[in-house]
Amino acid sequence: MTKVLPVKVVQVAVAIIQKPDGQFLMASRPAGKGWAGWWEFPGGKIEVNETPQQGLSRELQEELGITPTKTQAWLTRRYDYPATYDSQAKTVQLHFYFVTEWQGELTPLEGQQLSWQTPANITVAPVLPANAPIMHALALPTIYAISNLHEMGEQAFFAALENRLKQGLKLIQIREKQLSRADLTLFSSQIIAMAKKYAAKVFINGDMDLAQKLGAHGVHLSSASLMSLQEKPSDLMVAASCHNAQELGQAEKMGLDFVVLSPVKPTKSHNNAQALGWQQFQQLIAQSTIPVYALGGMNQPDLSEALANGARGIAMQRAIWQW
Repeated sequence: MTKVLPVKVVQVAVAIIQKPDGQFLMASRPAGKGWAGWWEFPGGKIEVNETPQQGLSRELQEELGITPTKTQAWLTRRYDYPATYDSQAKTVQLHFYFVTEWQGELTPLEGQQLSWQTPANITVAPVLPANAPIMHALALPTIYAISNLHEMGEQAFFAALENRLKQGLKLIQIREKQLSRADLTLFSSQIIAMAKKYAAKVFINGDMDLAQKLGAHGVHLSSASLMSLQEKPSDLMVAASCHNAQELGQAEKMGLDFVVLSPVKPTKSHNNAQALGWQQFQQLIAQSTIPVYALGGMNQPDLSEALANGARGIAMQRAIWQW
């Protein structure tokens, strides 16, 4: 019997170096390295006895001449690279960090090219395949707001919505189960018109036909609708509510744009639901290749905790309108 040797996994620290406007830095792999000429996020192999954070700092000093001073741990992803003409097959464990502040001037110390990119318009190519799902996640904002007309009333809600849009809100879900179809159509039309002025995306909960009719960006499915979904529509973005590994797996299989996973903390909306807690949340999304928002009891201070546990951001129905 042939003995199967364990796969050696290379631990890698990866930096998403971001400007305040959301642009992030990409670097080309220099000549002489595997996958030379391909573009990637800066970073490199974590040495023995180094933590990922220490490896990140050392690599950025060696590659770019900078010292990170403000970082935020994010995703950890495993990727199997196939063999190429200039590189052996290998498996890497990628530890992604946001780097938003640093000391020193960015300098390509290894002869690599550098380019600032925006999530919605990647102009460099080819990009290393392990980075594809990260690019998709970065194109989404960190806050996903859910409408709360039912509790707030029309005047207060629209005033709060206008405020948040002016402050940079870019992703909104319309979820008003109490409205008739006619009233929901009118309400949704008003939100879509307001959001358009600020280039914000609008999703309608549960009603694919209405989303298509009104020109919304997407539809947000319940977990039951997600489990019965046979094919993702080609003309809409699709998100869904998930509560367990099976639903997350279905969302990934259907190629959804993102999901919310809940409830992370106790929430007024689902008093009897067992909260996941951050540890179980992290475990559930550890292998997910689609962006996940944390939902349930979220408030603005929870964003850093959500990012540290692998989320793209947080979803909120009440707290978002009270800032």
